[in-house]
Amino acid sequence: MVCEVGFELQCSYDIRRILTINNEVCWQTLSENVFYKDTGQCLDFIQSVRQLGPVCQAIHTHLASLSSTEFEERFGWCFHWTDNAKLFRRAFYALKSLNGVNISLSMMKITSCLERSLGDVYLMVGKECPFLLRDLLASAELAEILSKPVMDVLKVFLGSPESLNLRNILWHGFASPDEISPKYCSTLLLLTAGLGQLLKTYLSQTQSPLKHRAYFLFNNLKDMHLFPNISEEALFAAELLIAKSKFVLPHMASFWIEAIAAFQQNRYADCIILLLPQLECSLRLVFTAVNNCPNRMLTAESAVLYTTFDEILAEQLDNESENQVPFILGEPAMEFLLDFLNHQEGPRIRDHLSHGEIQLDDFPKEIASHLLGFSLVILYKHLGHEDDFLKEMAAIFNPLNEAAGSFKSVFHPIALLQKQVIECGDSLQKWTHLPSPPEHSEQISKVEGAADPEMVLTHEAIYIMSLHTHQIKDCPVAEDLDNCLLTNRWFTIVTNLCNKHIKKLFCHRWVMEVVGVLRKVSTQLCLVSRNVIFISELRYEQWMQKALRSRQRQNYIRMLYSIKVLTPILRLFVMLVIVNLQNVHTIPQKNLVDYQKYIKYLKSILQYTENMSSCTSLEKNRWDETIEITRRILLKIRVFNENHELPQTMRDNQP
Repeated sequence: MVCEVGFELQCSYDIRRILTINNEVCWQTLSENVFYKDTGQCLDFIQSVRQLGPVCQAIHTHLASLSSTEFEERFGWCFHWTDNAKLFRRAFYALKSLNGVNISLSMMKITSCLERSLGDVYLMVGKECPFLLRDLLASAELAEILSKPVMDVLKVFLGSPESLNLRNILWHGFASPDEISPKYCSTLLLLTAGLGQLLKTYLSQTQSPLKHRAYFLFNNLKDMHLFPNISEEALFAAELLIAKSKFVLPHMASFWIEAIAAFQQNRYADCIILLLPQLECSLRLVFTAVNNCPNRMLTAESAVLYTTFDEILAEQLDNESENQVPFILGEPAMEFLLDFLNHQEGPRIRDHLSHGEIQLDDFPKEIASHLLGFSLVILYKHLGHEDDFLKEMAAIFNPLNEAAGSFKSVFHPIALLQKQVIECGDSLQKWTHLPSPPEHSEQISKVEGAADPEMVLTHEAIYIMSLHTHQIKDCPVAEDLDNCLLTNRWFTIVTNLCNKHIKKLFCHRWVMEVVGVLRKVSTQLCLVSRNVIFISELRYEQWMQKALRSRQRQNYIRMLYSIKVLTPILRLFVMLVIVNLQNVHTIPQKNLVDYQKYIKYLKSILQYTENMSSCTSLEKNRWDETIEITRRILLKIRVFNENHELPQTMRDNQP
């Protein structure tokens, strides 16, 4: 429909019917060319595109006749409502360049910005903005503000797989550089300006402010130093690599070349916006080839599911047969793509970019460098083995190849848990260096009712640890349990265990549920540790300044003793998180009843850690209670593991 239907009518259209003498968009004229099916409710997209074809051509001819100054004078203010007027000015410059790649790039940026801006308008009267553009355009809230006829015009261009669907066709890599007519880019520019004119009237009448949501920020850039910097030699060789690699479709090569140029010109957002659709396009070709489903290659039809990254990177096909793409790409490449595109706590760059949630001028170089580096590796690996270029470029691309081949997920929940446990262990290590007044040990015995549970609880912790040693693989912990929990050697063991590889691709639902609970446990353990460190340092300073009242001094002494008692206990809980994580892929082997008992057991540990974080907070400061709830949870852990988790041979040997 994009390439044909809008060109069937060759009649001319008077621009004066579309724009008034004051350059106001005549929405009534546009809506007169929108057609509906017999019911009068559903849009007839094909007929609407056909009728709007001459209108779009008239708009394009008119904008092409304007100079940059004239465009700015007539329409510049109309884009302020988007909070990104310069993006639309640049789109006008791209139209003047007649460069198909730049025009396609501009259309991708226009559609994403328009979606974000319409979402801001929606939130003037609505509460939660729809995630999908088609749902946003179909919302009653936008129809209330801008009118239903206006929204129907927008739907013809952007709102449905049955429409022109310009946004999705471009962002998913279905269109080659010159396949989408520049008249549609011109039309999107004018429609956006027309929306700005309507909003000016609406805001004036309602006296309502249009607030813009904050842009998404990449707060985890320090975790993304995964690839070495791309050398000048690699960038210089990239164009030849694009020409020779079988991964690049010939009619898409100019997108790849412009992506390299954008990176060299420090236009990092442009680089990624150009790369992502091409990665998806070429991986779609791989997907159809290895899964023997060529009908899915060019699927951009209104009645058929798009083949996108979601399907390409999935474990199974629609018919539940195994997707072969993961075997072709390999585990490191799959983890990279899922890390950067899918995982909820990762950068999810395609989602954020395509929905207009990122300030393009501030796009970080680190992300562009990593995705471009990964893309060059994919291109390099799709050279023919007999190609001499493969040998010539080996030294240049080897650093990138090695980085890609050793990539490990950073943003999968399992990887995040491993990192969190190490941070928690590091925090607990600081307990041994907490300051304490020199005379406090003598005063502990004077605290009324102060019992000495240290030895009992420590022995219980060591015994519980011994129940789990059969689950710990390739670790000397079983040889010296006392040293494991009672010395700083414990942290070395924690670090080594957390650095061990655990499968992250296509995890069972139960596995992900368990990992979710373990992450909550780890979060609470970190909070307990931070509470203890903060209060200990605060009370020590107050003690030395003699600023504590009598009751506060007694409570401080209880806290110091509790820290001594709880140190091996908290270390035990960190080890329990690690043990359960190491064995997480055995969980699907359980039957439903056993799994439900197991998850209930883990949630009881979570409840304990939540209670501990509450008791150790500055507001509550209940140190005696921490000892009591620790007694109870250790008993529960012991009973559960003796009854459910021990191998039968070990149960038989229990006293």
